Amino acid sequence: MRRPNEPHLSNAAAAEAIARQTGVSISAAYLWQLRNGLKTNPTVTHLRAIAKYFGVNASYLLDPGVDPAIDAQLSLLAALRDSAVRDLALRASGLSAAGLNSLAAMIDHVRELEQLPPIE
Repeated sequence: MRRPNEPHLSNAAAAEAIARQTGVSISAAYLWQLRNGLKTNPTVTHLRAIAKYFGVNASYLLDPGVDPAIDAQLSLLAALRDSAVRDLALRASGLSAAGLNSLAAMIDHVRELEQLPPIE
């Protein structure tokens, strides 16, 4: 996941970084084809290298539903990009377990009032 102010990683930069980190050579053109659906069956070697570079299991790239923990982490990162959510999290820092539980209950109640789905 990139930081909010960072540009998307180019195919050339990704190919270079994957090769540097994993020792597996992969071309920018091949990454472009994968990203755009022109190639849909990467080699096991390339799949493992791409997964290693992004810090996920290769199975995650084949079936995103395989690892819900990664999906939860990505959702959390996306939420923390919202400055209001980040501010609330910072304000909660240092609260006791009881205080955090009370705050969570209040947030759940407000989510219900605003007809938002519960957080699992």
